[in-house]
Amino acid sequence: MKQKIEGLLYKKLPQILLFCLADVLVFVFAGYFALLLRFDFGTIPEHFLHDLGVSLPINALIVLAVFYLTGLYTSVWRYASIVELLNVAAACIFVEILSAGVNAMMSLKMPVSFYFIHFVLMFIMIAGVRFSYRILRMIVMMIQKRGKTRTLLIGAGEAGRMVVDEVLKGKNFDARIMCIIDDDKKRWGTRLRRIPICGGRHNIEKAVERYKVEEIIIAIPSASKEQISRIVTECQRTDCKIKILPSIFREMDQDSPTAVRDNIRPISYEDFLGRDQIVVNNDEIFRSLAGKTVLVTGGGGSIGSELCRQIAKCNPKCLIIFDIYENNAYDIQQELRREYSGLNLETVVGSVRDFARLEKVFAMYHPDIVFHAAAHKHVPLMEDSPNEAVKNNCLGTLNTVKLSDKYKVKKFVLISTDKAVRPTNVMGATKRICEMIVQTYDKTSETEFVAVRFGNVLGSNGSVIPLFLKQIESGGPVTVTDKEVTRYFMTIPEAVSLVIQASVYANGGEIFVLDMGKPVKIYDLAKQLVRYEGYRPGIDMEIKITGLRPGEKMYEEMLMEEEGMKSTPNKLIHIGQPIRIKSTFLTDLDDLIRAARGNSDEIKQSVAKIVSTYTVR
Repeated sequence: MKQKIEGLLYKKLPQILLFCLADVLVFVFAGYFALLLRFDFGTIPEHFLHDLGVSLPINALIVLAVFYLTGLYTSVWRYASIVELLNVAAACIFVEILSAGVNAMMSLKMPVSFYFIHFVLMFIMIAGVRFSYRILRMIVMMIQKRGKTRTLLIGAGEAGRMVVDEVLKGKNFDARIMCIIDDDKKRWGTRLRRIPICGGRHNIEKAVERYKVEEIIIAIPSASKEQISRIVTECQRTDCKIKILPSIFREMDQDSPTAVRDNIRPISYEDFLGRDQIVVNNDEIFRSLAGKTVLVTGGGGSIGSELCRQIAKCNPKCLIIFDIYENNAYDIQQELRREYSGLNLETVVGSVRDFARLEKVFAMYHPDIVFHAAAHKHVPLMEDSPNEAVKNNCLGTLNTVKLSDKYKVKKFVLISTDKAVRPTNVMGATKRICEMIVQTYDKTSETEFVAVRFGNVLGSNGSVIPLFLKQIESGGPVTVTDKEVTRYFMTIPEAVSLVIQASVYANGGEIFVLDMGKPVKIYDLAKQLVRYEGYRPGIDMEIKITGLRPGEKMYEEMLMEEEGMKSTPNKLIHIGQPIRIKSTFLTDLDDLIRAARGNSDEIKQSVAKIVSTYTVR
């Protein structure tokens, strides 16, 4: 403690010396000016000036000693308040009493009124010197505030308080908080750091207009996606820019001096769409992948690349990216090399249709775990090119499964889709066949073959959100097939984390079904994205209904009745039990693949022969 105090004094020594010099000069000036006032600015008797000069050295030491003992040299004057002002008054009184005593002892005579006038002048000037720093600082801050963004803060809780404190410090924060919105009625009409809390979210529009707000910051990291969505909807009724302190802030080092500033960012559609943050057992996942050789087919795609990112964190023995599209493979390769310099990473260009090429990869690396993400997934395109859907999805999966069995892979995880349930399109039907391949081979193989089925992921290649954003960027219209169409949504990182968690639970033959939350109306999603981009649906941006496309469902299902439902340790992951598959399945599959290779015009009928729930339309 002693060292800390000494260090603080040493750091403030230049400031203390300046104060000492100023205080002595003030004492001298106050003495001379007090005599001038006492004699009405006339001639001052010479013996008074003489006595003032004689007592000066001793009185100067008295000033410095008293001011030091009363803490006037160690106070933080940038935050000076009434307490510091009272300390100055007390110190000046002590100085006058001691000064009068010294004068009496030295037989130096001064007019009685001199001491009162001297006290008043010294108090005013000493306080002025001390408070000038704060006054100047306030003036500078007022000037700076004129150029700062007028901001409305949503959230008066702990996170909101941290934002306010960071803004008031004024360092590297281009915001001036005008008012605060909070749904807690007990806080309405009160103030946080002198900033008014002017109501709940229903008052956002009025507050923006009243305080001429240009920017809104949402600082409620504990809020659910549903709550954030409602708040964003209210904010989007204004023309303000919207920023957010995201939920991940709760897991950050909040003691960092820049923690708040570094985490506030422009709001993303992922902040108010999808679902609340998903929790997985990271320790289980790490143990399951650490020291393993992992192969990801389709590793350059939106799902495959995120699989690679999350696997790379788990210290695998080797990670192999396998993809036919070299640009995507190159991008994720370079990203992982930047982020994980010690990662043993192999990137291989090739197609899952090419058995010989794929076998070379298995023979060279002998993977322990295979995540099979390579697939054609665009529903309308596959309706027009059904043979390609069979070649890539069915043949590609069959090749990868056969080689996983041959080279004794420990676990094989197929990335499937909710469109495989009672499929109404050829893409969904081929993915259902992929699930059947996995379940068939699991019965006889040492490899644990499983499938993980989930719905749409936000922002994935070919998904509806990038399409809507492109349509908005080009001026519209935003096209929706039907006002009642609904889909499940999840962010890519969340979906992938559950896929990897499901692989930990795999015993073989299961179809894992991810809980995707509540289905979202695509029409409502379109309106939210239009507002997100700063337009008014139906006014600034048209939303056009085009009708259902061939093979498109009004809504998606996650499980067939005959599959049943079984729970896992993670409440968001369920297991569909294996269903009965015809004994002729593999023979029928060979026939299907031959027909696809021959580019058959009847390929959809051949698919329907295998998938009884699929009806050709």
